[in-house]
Amino acid sequence: MAGPRGYRNYRGRTPKGKIVLAVVLVLVILAAITVMRLQQYIVYDESGRPHLEMPWQEEAPPEETPENFELKIQTPKGLGDIYAFMVPVAPLTEELWKDAWMDASLMSAPPYNAAVVTVKDSGGNVYFDSGTAVSGSVSTAADTSGALAEMTGEASSFYTVARLSCFHDPKAADSDVEAMGLKNTGGFIFYDGNNSRWLDPAKPAARQYLCEIAKEAAALGFDEILLTDVGYPTEGQLDKIDYGEGDLKQNLLTFLEEMRAALEPYSVALSIEVPEAAVMGDSQDTELTLAELASRADRIYTETAPENIKALTAAVTAASGTTDFVAELETHTAEVSGSCLIH
Repeated sequence: MAGPRGYRNYRGRTPKGKIVLAVVLVLVILAAITVMRLQQYIVYDESGRPHLEMPWQEEAPPEETPENFELKIQTPKGLGDIYAFMVPVAPLTEELWKDAWMDASLMSAPPYNAAVVTVKDSGGNVYFDSGTAVSGSVSTAADTSGALAEMTGEASSFYTVARLSCFHDPKAADSDVEAMGLKNTGGFIFYDGNNSRWLDPAKPAARQYLCEIAKEAAALGFDEILLTDVGYPTEGQLDKIDYGEGDLKQNLLTFLEEMRAALEPYSVALSIEVPEAAVMGDSQDTELTLAELASRADRIYTETAPENIKALTAAVTAASGTTDFVAELETHTAEVSGSCLIH
């Protein structure tokens, strides 16, 4: 039966306004959540304006450009001709290396591609943290190891040469006169014309000492070992030297053979500094001939003048077709060609 006229049954409907309000509320909540999530991706540019940078938009940061990168000379190691500069003889520091590197890069034309560092001088001073050097001979600074690592490391563009004085060594000679020192005929240490002392090439301990120093230098990462003072004293009362019964030439040849064998595992070049007169065959100051020296070296270095380079190069080439010549000069001039070392 129908109900009273004018009324219908209640069906529980929700007013449309409440539905709209609920939808708006949900949207507001979602928006708030979205804003909170996005805040971590908001970045500000240099002018202070914000913008979104989503994870999939991120790029790897650009590599930092080293200071003075434009000065770095990209020359591969293991090169042929070298154009080298001499680093001041002193304990190497990062500041000393940086200054020498920048001066060489800025002031040289053509640009240098090699650096020569003295690791042991003729005073017997050893300029790196050696484990075999005699007591009192090591001279280093706080950052010498770091500077050497920077200079000889893979990132370095320079071909590096370790300069090592051999038998002229008063510190090592004084440390053990009997086993290593060159003595006079009276049985005491020999003093040359400059009141200095030498190691005796005839003594195995003296030769071994030099080989160990060279091995340590090679292990530092140098590309080449340059030997100087390979011989006996040339000044002073030479007739007072006790040379012993062995052959002087053979003593030096034995040393060079031992040195080559000691350096073999390190794949470094081995070079010898020879007086100019000896290269030209006019000197009595060396026991070994140029042919004997050149055949045992990858490079022959000689202090000379630019006008003599051609003749000296020809002499070295004639002595050994596989040995390079390096002219040691005060300055570089347009007439200079081939390998050279500027002091």
